[in-house]
Amino acid sequence: MKTSTMPKNIGDTNYQRRQARSRRRAVLVQTVVLAVCVLILVGIGINVHENLEANNIRSGFGFLLGRAGFDIGEKSIPFTADQSFIAALFTGFVNTARVAFFGIISATLMGVVVGMMRLSRHPALRFMGTAHVEFYRNIPLLVLLLAIYLSVTELLPRSNHAFHLGDWLFLSKAGIQYASPLMGWWAVVVGLVGGAIVAGLAYWRLKRVFVSQIAWLLSIAVFAVGFLVLWVGMGATFGWDHPHASRFSLTGGSQLTPEFLSLWLGLMLFTSASIAEIVRAGVVSVPAGQWDAALALGLTRFETVSYVIFPQSMRLVVPPLASQFMNLTKNSSLAVMVGYPDLVSVANTTINVSAQAIEVILIIMVVYLVINLFTSLVMNQVNRRVTRSPL
Repeated sequence: MKTSTMPKNIGDTNYQRRQARSRRRAVLVQTVVLAVCVLILVGIGINVHENLEANNIRSGFGFLLGRAGFDIGEKSIPFTADQSFIAALFTGFVNTARVAFFGIISATLMGVVVGMMRLSRHPALRFMGTAHVEFYRNIPLLVLLLAIYLSVTELLPRSNHAFHLGDWLFLSKAGIQYASPLMGWWAVVVGLVGGAIVAGLAYWRLKRVFVSQIAWLLSIAVFAVGFLVLWVGMGATFGWDHPHASRFSLTGGSQLTPEFLSLWLGLMLFTSASIAEIVRAGVVSVPAGQWDAALALGLTRFETVSYVIFPQSMRLVVPPLASQFMNLTKNSSLAVMVGYPDLVSVANTTINVSAQAIEVILIIMVVYLVINLFTSLVMNQVNRRVTRSPL
Protein backbone atom coordinates (compact mmCIF):
# COMPACT_ATOMS: atom_id res chain seq x y z
CA MET A 1 0.00 0.00 0.00
CA LYS A 2 1.31 3.43 -0.96
CA THR A 3 1.38 6.06 1.72
CA SER A 4 0.57 9.70 0.99
CA THR A 5 3.56 11.99 0.90
CA MET A 6 1.41 15.18 1.23
CA PRO A 7 2.55 17.27 4.20
CA LYS A 8 0.09 17.15 7.08
CA ASN A 9 -0.15 20.92 7.38
CA ILE A 10 -1.25 21.57 3.77
CA GLY A 11 -4.93 21.09 4.69
CA ASP A 12 -4.57 23.43 7.64
CA THR A 13 -2.81 26.02 5.49
CA ASN A 14 -5.55 25.97 2.86
CA TYR A 15 -8.20 26.32 5.57
CA GLN A 16 -6.39 29.30 7.07
CA ARG A 17 -6.13 30.92 3.63
CA ARG A 18 -9.87 30.47 3.04
CA GLN A 19 -10.61 31.95 6.46
CA ALA A 20 -8.33 34.92 5.74
CA ARG A 21 -10.04 35.54 2.36
CA SER A 22 -13.42 35.30 4.05
CA ARG A 23 -12.39 37.85 6.69
CA ARG A 24 -11.02 40.24 4.07
CA ARG A 25 -14.22 39.91 2.04
CA ALA A 26 -16.33 40.60 5.14
CA VAL A 27 -14.23 43.66 6.04
CA LEU A 28 -14.52 44.96 2.48
CA VAL A 29 -18.30 44.55 2.42
CA GLN A 30 -18.67 46.23 5.81
CA THR A 31 -16.44 49.10 4.73
CA VAL A 32 -18.49 49.68 1.58
CA VAL A 33 -21.77 49.57 3.50
CA LEU A 34 -20.40 51.99 6.11
CA ALA A 35 -19.17 54.36 3.41
CA VAL A 36 -22.58 54.30 1.69
CA CYS A 37 -24.32 55.04 5.01
CA VAL A 38 -21.96 57.94 5.72
CA LEU A 39 -22.55 59.38 2.25
CA ILE A 40 -26.32 59.13 2.72
CA LEU A 41 -26.13 60.88 6.10
CA VAL A 42 -23.88 63.60 4.67
CA GLY A 43 -26.29 64.11 1.79
CA ILE A 44 -29.24 64.38 4.17
CA GLY A 45 -27.30 66.84 6.33
CA ILE A 46 -26.38 69.05 3.35
CA ASN A 47 -29.97 69.00 2.09
CA VAL A 48 -31.36 69.95 5.51
CA HIS A 49 -28.80 72.74 5.89
CA GLU A 50 -29.63 74.19 2.48
CA ASN A 51 -33.37 74.08 3.17
CA LEU A 52 -32.91 75.78 6.54
CA GLU A 53 -30.84 78.56 4.97
CA ALA A 54 -33.35 78.97 2.14
CA ASN A 55 -36.14 79.47 4.67
CA ASN A 56 -33.96 81.73 6.86
CA ILE A 57 -34.19 79.32 9.82
CA ARG A 58 -31.39 79.45 12.36
CA SER A 59 -29.43 76.20 12.73
CA GLY A 60 -26.45 74.88 14.66
CA PHE A 61 -25.77 73.92 18.25
CA GLY A 62 -24.53 77.29 19.44
CA PHE A 63 -27.85 77.93 21.20
CA LEU A 64 -26.93 75.31 23.81
CA LEU A 65 -24.66 77.84 25.52
CA GLY A 66 -27.45 80.40 25.84
CA ARG A 67 -29.56 81.06 28.92
CA ALA A 68 -32.36 78.53 29.31
CA GLY A 69 -34.84 80.93 30.88
CA PHE A 70 -37.05 78.21 32.39
CA ASP A 71 -36.96 76.18 35.58
CA ILE A 72 -37.42 72.44 36.08
CA GLY A 73 -39.98 71.39 38.65
CA GLU A 74 -38.18 68.25 39.84
CA LYS A 75 -34.43 67.96 39.60
CA SER A 76 -31.89 65.50 40.94
CA ILE A 77 -29.07 68.04 40.61
CA PRO A 78 -29.08 71.81 41.22
CA PHE A 79 -30.45 73.86 38.31
CA THR A 80 -31.73 77.41 37.86
CA ALA A 81 -33.29 79.29 34.97
CA ASP A 82 -30.10 81.34 34.56
CA GLN A 83 -28.10 78.28 33.51
CA SER A 84 -27.60 77.17 29.91
CA PHE A 85 -29.65 74.85 27.75
CA ILE A 86 -26.89 72.25 28.14
CA ALA A 87 -27.41 72.25 31.91
CA ALA A 88 -31.19 71.94 31.42
CA LEU A 89 -30.84 68.96 29.07
CA PHE A 90 -28.31 67.34 31.37
CA THR A 91 -30.73 67.73 34.28
CA GLY A 92 -33.40 65.99 32.20
CA PHE A 93 -30.90 63.25 31.34
CA VAL A 94 -30.12 62.71 35.04
CA ASN A 95 -33.85 62.44 35.78
CA THR A 96 -34.19 59.85 33.00
CA ALA A 97 -31.19 57.88 34.27
CA ARG A 98 -32.58 58.01 37.80
CA VAL A 99 -35.97 56.53 36.98
CA ALA A 100 -34.42 54.00 34.56
CA PHE A 101 -31.93 52.79 37.19
CA PHE A 102 -34.51 52.32 39.92
CA GLY A 103 -36.96 50.86 37.41
CA ILE A 104 -34.48 48.25 36.17
CA ILE A 105 -33.48 47.16 39.67
CA SER A 106 -37.03 46.92 41.05
CA ALA A 107 -38.49 45.35 37.88
CA THR A 108 -35.77 42.68 37.87
CA LEU A 109 -36.33 41.77 41.51
CA MET A 110 -40.10 41.65 41.09
CA GLY A 111 -39.81 39.75 37.81
CA VAL A 112 -37.63 37.03 39.37
CA VAL A 113 -40.02 36.64 42.32
CA VAL A 114 -43.13 36.52 40.12
CA GLY A 115 -41.47 34.15 37.66
CA MET A 116 -40.64 31.71 40.46
CA MET A 117 -44.19 32.11 41.84
CA ARG A 118 -45.52 30.89 38.49
CA LEU A 119 -43.50 27.70 38.97
CA SER A 120 -44.59 27.18 42.56
CA ARG A 121 -46.40 24.03 43.62
CA HIS A 122 -48.72 26.13 45.78
CA PRO A 123 -51.89 26.95 43.77
CA ALA A 124 -52.39 30.36 45.41
CA LEU A 125 -48.84 31.53 44.63
CA ARG A 126 -49.08 30.17 41.11
CA PHE A 127 -52.41 31.96 40.58
CA MET A 128 -51.07 35.29 41.88
CA GLY A 129 -48.00 35.04 39.64
CA THR A 130 -50.12 34.25 36.59
CA ALA A 131 -52.57 37.07 37.40
CA HIS A 132 -49.71 39.56 37.68
CA VAL A 133 -48.28 38.56 34.33
CA GLU A 134 -51.58 38.44 32.44
CA PHE A 135 -52.86 41.70 33.92
CA TYR A 136 -49.86 43.94 33.33
CA ARG A 137 -48.83 42.46 29.99
CA ASN A 138 -52.25 43.20 28.50
CA ILE A 139 -52.60 46.82 29.60
CA PRO A 140 -50.98 49.61 27.52
CA LEU A 141 -48.21 51.26 29.49
CA LEU A 142 -49.64 54.74 28.93
CA VAL A 143 -53.02 53.71 30.38
CA LEU A 144 -51.24 52.10 33.35
CA LEU A 145 -49.22 55.27 34.02
CA LEU A 146 -52.31 57.47 33.94
CA ALA A 147 -54.22 55.08 36.22
CA ILE A 148 -51.41 55.06 38.80
CA TYR A 149 -51.01 58.83 38.63
CA LEU A 150 -54.73 59.44 39.14
CA SER A 151 -54.75 56.97 42.03
CA VAL A 152 -51.90 58.77 43.76
CA THR A 153 -53.24 62.28 43.23
CA GLU A 154 -56.94 61.54 43.87
CA LEU A 155 -57.15 58.75 46.45
CA LEU A 156 -54.39 59.77 48.85
CA PRO A 157 -55.09 62.44 51.50
CA ARG A 158 -53.88 66.03 51.38
CA SER A 159 -50.53 66.99 52.84
CA ASN A 160 -52.00 68.33 56.10
CA HIS A 161 -53.78 64.97 56.65
CA ALA A 162 -51.04 62.68 55.35
CA PHE A 163 -50.57 59.11 56.48
CA HIS A 164 -47.43 59.19 58.57
CA LEU A 165 -45.05 57.07 60.60
CA GLY A 166 -44.02 59.45 63.34
CA ASP A 167 -42.01 62.26 61.80
CA TRP A 168 -40.02 59.85 59.64
CA LEU A 169 -42.36 59.10 56.75
CA PHE A 170 -45.38 60.90 55.24
CA LEU A 171 -47.62 59.66 52.40
CA SER A 172 -50.02 62.10 50.71
CA LYS A 173 -51.05 63.61 47.38
CA ALA A 174 -47.60 65.22 47.35
CA GLY A 175 -45.97 61.80 47.22
CA ILE A 176 -43.65 60.32 49.83
CA GLN A 177 -41.72 62.65 52.11
CA TYR A 178 -39.16 61.05 54.40
CA ALA A 179 -36.38 61.98 56.81
CA SER A 180 -32.92 62.19 55.27
CA PRO A 181 -29.40 62.79 56.62
CA LEU A 182 -28.37 66.42 56.99
CA MET A 183 -25.34 65.64 54.82
CA GLY A 184 -27.67 65.46 51.80
CA TRP A 185 -26.04 64.08 48.66
CA TRP A 186 -22.79 63.36 50.50
CA ALA A 187 -24.61 60.65 52.46
CA VAL A 188 -25.72 59.09 49.15
CA VAL A 189 -22.17 59.22 47.76
CA VAL A 190 -20.74 57.64 50.91
CA GLY A 191 -23.41 54.92 50.75
CA LEU A 192 -22.74 54.17 47.07
CA VAL A 193 -18.95 54.03 47.43
CA GLY A 194 -19.04 52.06 50.67
CA GLY A 195 -21.70 49.68 49.36
CA ALA A 196 -19.65 49.02 46.20
CA ILE A 197 -16.53 48.25 48.25
CA VAL A 198 -18.40 45.90 50.59
CA ALA A 199 -20.11 44.18 47.64
CA GLY A 200 -16.75 43.65 45.91
CA LEU A 201 -15.25 42.08 49.03
CA ALA A 202 -18.36 39.95 49.51
CA TYR A 203 -18.21 38.66 45.91
CA TRP A 204 -14.54 37.76 46.34
CA ARG A 205 -15.50 35.59 49.30
CA LEU A 206 -18.81 34.26 47.99
CA LYS A 207 -17.44 33.00 44.68
CA ARG A 208 -15.39 30.45 46.65
CA VAL A 209 -18.60 28.96 48.06
CA PHE A 210 -21.29 29.54 45.42
CA VAL A 211 -21.46 29.38 41.65
CA SER A 212 -20.78 32.67 39.89
CA GLN A 213 -24.44 33.55 39.22
CA ILE A 214 -25.51 33.10 42.84
CA ALA A 215 -22.44 35.02 44.05
CA TRP A 216 -23.39 37.96 41.80
CA LEU A 217 -26.96 38.02 43.08
CA LEU A 218 -25.84 37.86 46.70
CA SER A 219 -23.31 40.63 46.05
CA ILE A 220 -26.07 42.88 44.70
CA ALA A 221 -28.06 42.23 47.87
CA VAL A 222 -24.97 43.02 49.96
CA PHE A 223 -24.54 46.28 48.04
CA ALA A 224 -28.14 47.30 48.76
CA VAL A 225 -27.84 46.46 52.46
CA GLY A 226 -24.44 48.18 52.70
CA PHE A 227 -25.76 51.34 51.06
CA LEU A 228 -28.76 51.44 53.40
CA VAL A 229 -26.63 50.86 56.52
CA LEU A 230 -24.13 53.57 55.59
CA TRP A 231 -26.89 56.02 54.60
CA VAL A 232 -28.66 55.49 57.92
CA GLY A 233 -25.30 55.70 59.69
CA MET A 234 -24.68 59.14 58.18
CA GLY A 235 -28.01 60.29 59.55
CA ALA A 236 -27.40 58.80 62.97
CA THR A 237 -23.97 60.42 63.16
CA PHE A 238 -24.60 63.89 61.73
CA GLY A 239 -28.34 64.25 62.38
CA TRP A 240 -31.60 63.96 60.44
CA ASP A 241 -33.68 66.42 58.47
CA HIS A 242 -37.25 65.47 59.42
CA PRO A 243 -40.33 66.49 57.44
CA HIS A 244 -42.65 68.85 59.27
CA ALA A 245 -46.37 69.22 58.62
CA SER A 246 -47.47 72.83 58.24
CA ARG A 247 -50.98 74.13 57.66
CA PHE A 248 -50.99 73.48 53.91
CA SER A 249 -47.92 71.43 53.07
CA LEU A 250 -44.94 69.40 54.25
CA THR A 251 -41.48 70.92 54.54
CA GLY A 252 -38.07 69.41 55.19
CA GLY A 253 -36.66 65.98 54.51
CA SER A 254 -36.51 64.44 51.05
CA GLN A 255 -39.38 63.77 48.68
CA LEU A 256 -40.48 61.31 46.02
CA THR A 257 -43.00 63.23 43.94
CA PRO A 258 -46.25 61.71 42.60
CA GLU A 259 -44.87 62.06 39.07
CA PHE A 260 -41.73 60.07 39.88
CA LEU A 261 -43.68 57.46 41.85
CA SER A 262 -46.23 57.01 39.05
CA LEU A 263 -43.56 56.57 36.38
CA TRP A 264 -41.42 54.30 38.54
CA LEU A 265 -44.31 52.05 39.59
CA GLY A 266 -45.71 51.91 36.06
CA LEU A 267 -42.39 50.92 34.50
CA MET A 268 -41.69 48.43 37.28
CA LEU A 269 -45.05 46.66 37.07
CA PHE A 270 -45.20 46.66 33.27
CA THR A 271 -41.64 45.40 32.73
CA SER A 272 -41.68 42.91 35.62
CA ALA A 273 -44.45 40.96 33.88
CA SER A 274 -42.23 40.36 30.83
CA ILE A 275 -39.19 39.60 32.99
CA ALA A 276 -41.24 37.05 34.94
CA GLU A 277 -42.05 35.20 31.72
CA ILE A 278 -38.39 35.28 30.71
CA VAL A 279 -37.33 33.82 34.06
CA ARG A 280 -40.06 31.16 33.93
CA ALA A 281 -39.09 30.15 30.38
CA GLY A 282 -35.42 29.97 31.35
CA VAL A 283 -36.14 27.68 34.30
CA VAL A 284 -38.51 25.47 32.29
CA SER A 285 -35.88 25.09 29.54
CA VAL A 286 -33.51 23.28 31.92
CA PRO A 287 -33.83 19.52 31.26
CA ALA A 288 -35.97 17.63 33.76
CA GLY A 289 -33.09 15.26 34.35
CA GLN A 290 -31.22 18.04 36.14
CA TRP A 291 -34.03 18.25 38.70
CA ASP A 292 -34.06 14.49 39.15
CA ALA A 293 -30.28 14.28 39.52
CA ALA A 294 -30.15 17.07 42.09
CA LEU A 295 -33.01 15.63 44.14
CA ALA A 296 -31.43 12.18 43.93
CA LEU A 297 -28.27 13.63 45.50
CA GLY A 298 -30.29 14.72 48.51
CA LEU A 299 -30.62 18.41 47.70
CA THR A 300 -33.77 20.18 48.81
CA ARG A 301 -35.99 21.90 46.25
CA PHE A 302 -34.63 25.30 47.28
CA GLU A 303 -31.02 24.09 46.97
CA THR A 304 -31.81 22.51 43.61
CA VAL A 305 -33.16 25.79 42.27
CA SER A 306 -30.32 27.85 43.78
CA TYR A 307 -27.33 25.69 42.84
CA VAL A 308 -28.43 23.69 39.78
CA ILE A 309 -31.45 25.07 37.92
CA PHE A 310 -31.14 28.85 38.27
CA PRO A 311 -27.46 29.07 37.21
CA GLN A 312 -28.20 27.06 34.05
CA SER A 313 -31.31 29.09 33.24
CA MET A 314 -29.30 32.33 33.40
CA ARG A 315 -27.63 31.41 30.13
CA LEU A 316 -31.00 31.75 28.39
CA VAL A 317 -32.39 34.55 30.56
CA VAL A 318 -29.69 37.21 30.18
CA PRO A 319 -30.01 37.99 26.41
CA PRO A 320 -33.77 38.78 26.42
CA LEU A 321 -33.33 40.48 29.79
CA ALA A 322 -31.06 43.04 28.11
CA SER A 323 -33.83 43.85 25.64
CA GLN A 324 -36.27 44.45 28.49
CA PHE A 325 -33.83 46.82 30.20
CA MET A 326 -33.48 48.83 27.00
CA ASN A 327 -37.25 48.84 26.48
CA LEU A 328 -37.75 50.18 30.00
CA THR A 329 -35.28 52.99 29.35
CA LYS A 330 -37.03 53.96 26.12
CA ASN A 331 -40.49 53.69 27.71
CA SER A 332 -39.41 56.21 30.34
CA SER A 333 -39.95 58.86 27.63
CA LEU A 334 -43.69 58.55 28.44
CA ALA A 335 -42.87 60.56 31.57
CA VAL A 336 -44.18 63.64 29.78
CA MET A 337 -47.72 62.24 30.15
CA VAL A 338 -47.55 62.34 33.97
CA GLY A 339 -45.54 65.54 34.22
CA TYR A 340 -42.18 64.07 35.20
CA PRO A 341 -39.39 66.27 33.75
CA ASP A 342 -37.28 63.67 32.00
CA LEU A 343 -35.03 64.29 29.00
CA VAL A 344 -37.91 64.34 26.48
CA SER A 345 -39.99 66.71 28.60
CA VAL A 346 -37.10 69.13 29.09
CA ALA A 347 -36.23 68.83 25.40
CA ASN A 348 -39.80 69.80 24.42
CA THR A 349 -39.53 72.92 26.56
CA THR A 350 -36.15 73.65 25.00
CA ILE A 351 -37.67 73.41 21.51
CA ASN A 352 -40.45 75.83 22.47
CA VAL A 353 -37.96 78.34 23.87
CA SER A 354 -35.14 78.08 21.33
CA ALA A 355 -37.04 76.99 18.18
CA GLN A 356 -34.15 74.58 17.42
CA ALA A 357 -36.28 71.47 16.86
CA ILE A 358 -33.96 69.47 14.60
CA GLU A 359 -30.91 69.89 16.82
CA VAL A 360 -32.79 69.04 20.02
CA ILE A 361 -34.41 65.95 18.49
CA LEU A 362 -30.99 64.83 17.28
CA ILE A 363 -29.65 65.23 20.83
CA ILE A 364 -32.50 63.09 22.18
CA MET A 365 -31.77 60.36 19.62
CA VAL A 366 -28.05 60.35 20.42
CA VAL A 367 -28.60 60.27 24.19
CA TYR A 368 -30.99 57.32 24.05
CA LEU A 369 -28.69 55.56 21.60
CA VAL A 370 -25.72 55.98 23.97
CA ILE A 371 -27.74 54.82 26.99
CA ASN A 372 -28.94 51.69 25.24
CA LEU A 373 -25.52 50.91 23.77
CA PHE A 374 -24.05 51.19 27.28
CA THR A 375 -26.78 48.89 28.62
CA SER A 376 -26.09 46.44 25.80
CA LEU A 377 -22.35 46.54 26.52
CA VAL A 378 -22.86 45.80 30.21
CA MET A 379 -25.32 42.98 29.55
CA ASN A 380 -23.02 41.48 26.90
CA GLN A 381 -20.28 41.32 29.51
CA VAL A 382 -22.68 39.69 31.96
CA ASN A 383 -23.80 37.22 29.30
CA ARG A 384 -20.21 36.40 28.38
CA ARG A 385 -19.38 35.74 32.02
CA VAL A 386 -22.51 33.65 32.57
CA THR A 387 -21.95 31.46 29.51
CA ARG A 388 -18.29 30.87 30.35
CA SER A 389 -18.58 30.32 34.08
CA PRO A 390 -18.47 26.70 35.23
CA LEU A 391 -21.56 25.29 36.87
